[in-house]
Amino acid sequence: MKLPALLTVSALLLSACAPAMQGGRNPDVLFTFSTVGDSREDPTTPNLGAQDKLWLQNTRAWSRIMNEANAQGARALFFNGDMIMGYTTDRTVLDRQYAYWRGMAATLMERGTYVVPVAGNHEVQEKGTDAAGKGFKLARPGNEDAWRANMGDLILDAPRFKAITGLDDAAFDPANTATPGNDKVSTDQKQLTYSFDAGNSHFAVINTDAVGWDSHAPADWLARDLAAAKTRGAAHFFVFGHKPAYTYKYNDKVTPGGFDTDPDNQRAFWNTVEQYGATYFSGHEHIYHAEQPTRAQGGKAWQVIVGSGGSPFEAKPGDSTNPQDRMYAWVTVQVMKSGRVHVDAYGFDETYGPTRTLASWDM
Repeated sequence: MKLPALLTVSALLLSACAPAMQGGRNPDVLFTFSTVGDSREDPTTPNLGAQDKLWLQNTRAWSRIMNEANAQGARALFFNGDMIMGYTTDRTVLDRQYAYWRGMAATLMERGTYVVPVAGNHEVQEKGTDAAGKGFKLARPGNEDAWRANMGDLILDAPRFKAITGLDDAAFDPANTATPGNDKVSTDQKQLTYSFDAGNSHFAVINTDAVGWDSHAPADWLARDLAAAKTRGAAHFFVFGHKPAYTYKYNDKVTPGGFDTDPDNQRAFWNTVEQYGATYFSGHEHIYHAEQPTRAQGGKAWQVIVGSGGSPFEAKPGDSTNPQDRMYAWVTVQVMKSGRVHVDAYGFDETYGPTRTLASWDM
């Protein structure tokens, strides 16, 4: 008796995924990738199931996003940080949480989507209280080491990347990273801030919470990196980080939580993004939002926040009038041989109803 309803849901899912799925088989498509972030759960979330309470992961939402991105033809998935709860320097806890997430991501790799990890504040920061009773969230060297130990094999496994994507990860150099003396970082950012070329596109990943430079972008490094990529002939530029350059203020009570806490750093970073016509994908806010932040001033670059991979929604019930602000969401991007770049945003609500197309545009 339930078969017609199941068929209806299946049809809706296939319809939502159709543009990217068809594009993945289209000979004009050079490369298809997806991006999302923030799948970790919070121990204070009420009514967590036994599994997610133990591993602090939204297993259901993250699994579904992986499945659908893969079905849409994504050959790579950039995960924009906060894949674990973290916020501790206890290596045993960190390794345990990483292991669960990596086990989930391994299934995606085996099905033909390479996972490119981006560090978030929950991975690299310690949360605590100082002697004066003041709370702090600070990046720690040991957490950066734990990141490299648990994610370093993905950054980058050249043979596996080519086997999965069909493209070389050209120009990848672990030494091309922010270092002490640059961008005010205090530690070597190897495998935390890095970049590579694939096809005619350049991909830059930044750590937005480096030791000594929390909640900042490595703006000087990015300017040098994109300039070098332009010299090599890159036609498209995509930047991935955890914290946004511009906080999405879904109501008038939202305060800055990204690079906008330091307008000079925000300006330096965004000027580079605009200069190269890049697109910045981020997470941190547990929400989906795409905008051209400086459009009123003639800017054309896009910031796409996709911190909507399963973590507790940023907007609580009643906080926003936009239903998309409380949806698990991701974007799938198609880079065409013709030079066109097409973006589709997809999502499903907290009841895990049918997947919908939230937005679709060319860049």
